[in-house]
Amino acid sequence: MPFLEFFDETLDINSTENYELSVQVSPDGLSFCLLDTIRNKFVLIRSSEPEENKYFNSDKINELIGKDDFLTKRYKKVKLLMPSKKYTIVPSPLFDPGKKEEYFTFNHNNEEGNPIMVNKLENPDAYLVFSVSRPILTLANTYFKGVHPYHHLKPLLEHISHISKTVNHNYIQIHIERDFFNLIVFNSNVLKFCNTFNYRNISDILYYVLNVFRKMDIKQEETINFSGLTEKYDDLSSTFSMYVRNIKFSEPSGNFTFSYVFNEMELHQFLNLFNVVNCE
Repeated sequence: MPFLEFFDETLDINSTENYELSVQVSPDGLSFCLLDTIRNKFVLIRSSEPEENKYFNSDKINELIGKDDFLTKRYKKVKLLMPSKKYTIVPSPLFDPGKKEEYFTFNHNNEEGNPIMVNKLENPDAYLVFSVSRPILTLANTYFKGVHPYHHLKPLLEHISHISKTVNHNYIQIHIERDFFNLIVFNSNVLKFCNTFNYRNISDILYYVLNVFRKMDIKQEETINFSGLTEKYDDLSSTFSMYVRNIKFSEPSGNFTFSYVFNEMELHQFLNLFNVVNCE
C-alpha cells in the first residue's frame, strides 16, 4: 500500500488541541495534514493509497483511522474533504435547499442511495450539490462528529478565484484525481468553464482538454496549471508540453507556511487538502 509521511520535529501529539486537522477520505485513499495554529505552520502530512486497480472500502478506512495515533485525538478544528466526480453547480438565485436531490438527479443517477450534500460557493455565487459514499460518510461522522464534508471543488475553486484576480487573461486549472479530472477556466475572475471527465489514460485527458480549448478559442500560448495526482516531468506534463507552451504546478496559498520537511514533496499533489483550511 503506497504510503507518504513528512513531519516536523516540533510535532507534539500532546498538543493537538492547538492543531487544525484536515482530512481527505474516499475509496481512492486517506490523507490528512496538521496545521499548528499557534505558528500557522503545517507540521505533518500522512497519506495512504490502495494498490493499483484497487479501492478502500469503509472497513479498510476504519482500520487506518483507528490505528493512527493522530486521527483519534481532539483538535481545535477539523475540516473534512470528500472528493466526488458526481456533482452539479446551481446558481444561488435558483437554489432551493428542499430540491437538492432534484438538482443532483438532473445530471446524475443515485442508484446507490448515497447522501446528497451541499456546499456554498463564493465565486461563482452558487451552491455545489454532490453525493458521497454513505458507508464512508457514516464512518467519518463516527470519528469527526458534527463535521460537514466539503467537496474537493470547494477549496479548488476558492484557490483559483483568488489567484485569477491577479491575471487579466484565462486562468486554466487541470486537477487530476485517480480516474477523473476537473478542467476549470476563469477569465477576469469569472468562471467560464467547469467540468469533470473520466479518463483511462493520458490520451483521454489530452483529447478532452484540447477539444475544450478549441471550442473556447484558447491558444497554445496560454498557461495550464496542474494539481492533484501528477508529477513534474512525468508522462502527463511531458505530453502536454508538446501542445502548450507554459505549464505550472499550483502551490497552496493562504495565511500559513510549511515546515522545511515539506520541501521534499510536491505540494500541488495535495493542493485541496492544504487549502481546505481557508474554507468556511
